[in-house]
Amino acid sequence: MKKPNRAAPIVASIAIQLCLGIAYIWSVFQTGIANSVFGGDNAAASLTFSLLLSTLTVGSVLGGKLAAKMTTRRVVIIGGVILSVGFFLASFASQAHPWILWLGYGVMGGVGMGFTYSTTIACSQKWFPEKKGLVTGVIVSALGFGGVVFTPIIERLIIRFGGPEQGELKTFVVLSAVFLVVCTVGALFLKNPPEEESAGGAAPVAEGLSPGQVLRDPRFYLITVSMMLACMGGLMMIGFAKPIAVAKGLAETATIGVLVISMCNSLGRLFWGMASDKIGRKATILVLLCGSAVFSLLVNRANGYWIYMLIGLIGFFYGGFLSCFPSLTADLFGPRHMATNYGMVLLGFGVGAVVSSYIAGHYKNLAAADISLMFPAFVIAACCAGVAAVLMLCLKPRSARQ
Repeated sequence: MKKPNRAAPIVASIAIQLCLGIAYIWSVFQTGIANSVFGGDNAAASLTFSLLLSTLTVGSVLGGKLAAKMTTRRVVIIGGVILSVGFFLASFASQAHPWILWLGYGVMGGVGMGFTYSTTIACSQKWFPEKKGLVTGVIVSALGFGGVVFTPIIERLIIRFGGPEQGELKTFVVLSAVFLVVCTVGALFLKNPPEEESAGGAAPVAEGLSPGQVLRDPRFYLITVSMMLACMGGLMMIGFAKPIAVAKGLAETATIGVLVISMCNSLGRLFWGMASDKIGRKATILVLLCGSAVFSLLVNRANGYWIYMLIGLIGFFYGGFLSCFPSLTADLFGPRHMATNYGMVLLGFGVGAVVSSYIAGHYKNLAAADISLMFPAFVIAACCAGVAAVLMLCLKPRSARQ
């Protein structure tokens, strides 16, 4: 019998996640959209990005359930269509109808991403169960690297379509087409492995807790709340990296902030995913939480080009959460229902996205003339990381009977 090709699903997943990274670089759109659609209200504009992240969790749960009944391929194609239509719809937003942006980019964009995000991760983990951390890191790092690849492209598209406050909405049309093509073509190479491949020759693929069992497991709530609190500092910086750099007097090079956090976010996902295979998920997450807390407290003190280094460090540690929590979910609850179970864990991430967006947007509005007034937002993020560390210390490993 011909040995299955384990590389094709991984390469396809990388291509799709790279594409999804486009939706993740909201900071490039933040200021222009805030002024052109929301009359300068940064909190209202950043709600678009937080809606995308929160509905991504809903899409992950729905996509995971559908993948169990249909196929990964079909679910990813459906997700790509929803994402594409959402961005196309968002291009029609205006000051008279700002809700179109929330619905298109935020809700539909998030649901579409969710359909493709967790299903590609789960599919890849099944092909390499012995290296879940590494494979997850590679897949999700592609999403972060998408920001590096597409940030300069999007900046040029915005300029070509009329410049800031005019070109952002027209750029969404181009991105809509990109999502449709990449997700559809990439999905053709996605499939789950035979049972013996998925289990690595050690255990049956059916091993694992069902979503209903997971909801009755206290560890689910520990890691879900931990993820919600852990990601706040990174989410704040992702959404406001460019405006913060501008406020620090670096307007001419502010886009570097977006590139730096995208690159470091991507590298962090890969590095910490590999590290978690060596030292364990729990230990890795605790290191990430401590680092995130410290770096969040330094935001107000970084001036000049030092802010780019700090932005990079926050992104590097934030990226680790996005590679360690999927692997931790698979470790605790098994591989069979990974897409759905991790989608449920992502509900905490979605709540954190909404809360962090509101907090950061509120303090950014106050900091219109003095960026130091935004510092309390990062103090809150540091405190949340500390609470998450306490919760992770309470986490017990998976028992042998599971």
